[in-house]
Amino acid sequence: MISWFQVCGISLGLLSLGARAESSAESIARATAAMQAATPRAQADPAHPIFHVTSPAQWMNDPNGPIYYHGIYHLFYQLQPFSDGDGPKFWGHVRSRDLVKWEHLPIALCPSTEVDEAGVWSGCCTINGLGQPMIFYTSVVRNQPPRTHSEQWAAIGDDNLISWQKLSNNPVLSQTLHGDRKIFEWRDPFIFKEGGRTFLVAGGNLNETRGGQAVVNIYEAQNPGLTQWKYRGILFHLPDANTPTAECPNFFKVGKHWVLLVSPYGHVQYFVGDFNADTCRFQIQNRGILDCGSFYAPNTMQMPDGERIMWGWINGFPSGHGWNGCLSVPRVLTLSRDEQLCQTPAPQLRKLRDHRDAWRNIPLSTAPTTLQLPPTNALEILAEIDLPEAGQITLRFKRAGDEASSLPISLSDTEFKMLDASSPMPAMAKDHARRLHIFIDRSVVEVFVNDQICATKVISPFDGKPTLEISATGAGATAKRIEAWSMKSIWE
Repeated sequence: MISWFQVCGISLGLLSLGARAESSAESIARATAAMQAATPRAQADPAHPIFHVTSPAQWMNDPNGPIYYHGIYHLFYQLQPFSDGDGPKFWGHVRSRDLVKWEHLPIALCPSTEVDEAGVWSGCCTINGLGQPMIFYTSVVRNQPPRTHSEQWAAIGDDNLISWQKLSNNPVLSQTLHGDRKIFEWRDPFIFKEGGRTFLVAGGNLNETRGGQAVVNIYEAQNPGLTQWKYRGILFHLPDANTPTAECPNFFKVGKHWVLLVSPYGHVQYFVGDFNADTCRFQIQNRGILDCGSFYAPNTMQMPDGERIMWGWINGFPSGHGWNGCLSVPRVLTLSRDEQLCQTPAPQLRKLRDHRDAWRNIPLSTAPTTLQLPPTNALEILAEIDLPEAGQITLRFKRAGDEASSLPISLSDTEFKMLDASSPMPAMAKDHARRLHIFIDRSVVEVFVNDQICATKVISPFDGKPTLEISATGAGATAKRIEAWSMKSIWE
């Protein structure tokens, strides 16, 4: 892996700051030094994923501001550089030319302590009407509760998206835009364009006590530089009475319809419907859960070919390892004929495949069939199984010599289940086929079922000799195809 510290080009010496506030350069230098000290331990941890985006060390959470610019994919993320536990947020940064191999770049943003900024929270990246790279994020005020004291700030980047300068006239959006209306939990700006106009959505709640008034607010840009905005009202009220907030809203078009993603302190919800750019209102036609596991705060971008791609934050790792958190594999978003949101692992991931084993037409019964997987704990598995009605499939990934410790995945015609993650199954296909796409990356597993159910969990790492046991109830169950690959690292 390339040393991102070599890329930084800044002094890593600790600074003698006295009682004065740090400058941004000093703050980033101190954070970089902390990351440099923590990286050897984090990278040596056998649980550290190799083909999921991670920070070099310490805590990371939400993906931020994915963008394709000058032939390069850039992806930012929430970073706590001083600990592998939660804390003050900076923006980390990675980039890739092909969505396969990635490299770490210098920390992009830090809190401006000289103006009492305590955290640089989630947001987006866009190119404004003047051709300038521009980050929008939620700024949190030091020693003030973020529920009531947050603003939307902006920074302008250089042409490589490496150096960023915050605007001198921040905030670019403040509570004064709302007039007499008070928005609580106001954060996580996301920009989209429609009909030659530029809009921004941000989450919030109309109720100070977090009770049942979660909303997504919408704003429209009033100038090409995106420094002047008009409040257009509430795009959408979340329909559930007990929803506390609407974090990390993403709003984008897929085909003829619009999709809204919202993270409400629980499983990420999606809504499919129609958007009227003149009234700035969203009418939903369908809804669902994006991932029934440990997946949160996704962020999306439009690919050069027009497809929409998404990353999410995988959480639930144990503390004390010098790192914590990673991002999901990139997922391509589409809509099914019945307007369900479908997720497919990005096809670029195939370039990470290495050694392959394959099996065909295995009759399944209640007696397990055992398959020896490639000798690694970084795996991709494709399975296509014919399941008769009222039948059930169980896949059990096992560690060598450890009968008690395994990863079970079960599917029936009504339910999917993996550990404590579960979801109702969509209607059985006419050919009764269940298609599973599984990624195991040391301590992370992501499962895709017929592109309509996703489940992500943190697990104990497998050893170098994993096996797969498959069994089924119901006459005629058959594993038509199973393929397994060892996976290479994403890091240059």
